[in-house]
Amino acid sequence: METDMLKIDEAKIAQRLETFVKERLNHSRLDGYILGLSGGIDSSLSATIAVKAIGSDKVHGIIMPYSLSSDQSENDALKLIDFLGIKFEKIEISPMIDAYYKDIKKIDAVRAGNKMARERMSILFDKAYEHNLLVLGTSNRTEICLGYGTWYGDVACSLNPIGMLYKTQVRALSKYYQIPESIITKQPSADLWPGQTDEKELGLEYDKVDRLLFSIIEEDITDRKELNKAGFDDDFIDRAIRLVNRFHFKRHMPEIADLGFKKIPDKITLNGEK
Repeated sequence: METDMLKIDEAKIAQRLETFVKERLNHSRLDGYILGLSGGIDSSLSATIAVKAIGSDKVHGIIMPYSLSSDQSENDALKLIDFLGIKFEKIEISPMIDAYYKDIKKIDAVRAGNKMARERMSILFDKAYEHNLLVLGTSNRTEICLGYGTWYGDVACSLNPIGMLYKTQVRALSKYYQIPESIITKQPSADLWPGQTDEKELGLEYDKVDRLLFSIIEEDITDRKELNKAGFDDDFIDRAIRLVNRFHFKRHMPEIADLGFKKIPDKITLNGEK
């Protein structure tokens, strides 16, 4: 359930995000956006924002199942595609993954899941080049805080419209856009292996961890006793903070050894030229 601290003005946020997506595309001079559609709420929201901003004809979805992916994920992705009226492709990643892992049953599930996420992103950037598009990100603020995403996999993108929204706020904005109910209400899952769910893997419930992260990050509440009084036990606090701290590197570009040279400018303009 949405809490007061996480409440947003959906209409105002929607307008800001649509403007962001439209302006960045105009600045890039490319033809639109491409994104992977998992059937989950995050990719559904990113796609919807893009369609509202620039039109369905400029948004391209890619469904990339593995042989062990659930049918529900693909069905929900197709439901969103029908809802938005966007074009799409389906590309099976099983041949690529199975060519690399001769027997995936012997591979650690997280390792295999990371490989699948990077394979999907590799396909997205290749297809983006083919169609002259930008890759649209789908990671929310909760996942970014907790490091719940594959480095250079699903967290890679050209730009991300929903990265400042906590999962609770993603749900609220998805309801505002009237995204299909089955997508909003189902258990969040990266669908990396059968039975996998985000909350089970994290060991944290989204509604509760959103409130904790908001308290610590947005409200600067770092007194443990005050957090305890707010309903968070020590184990829950410690697990969340451990994830935030452990995966800090995912929130930054790789560090370059400093030799004292100046920062490379975004653009170079010679004197007398525009």
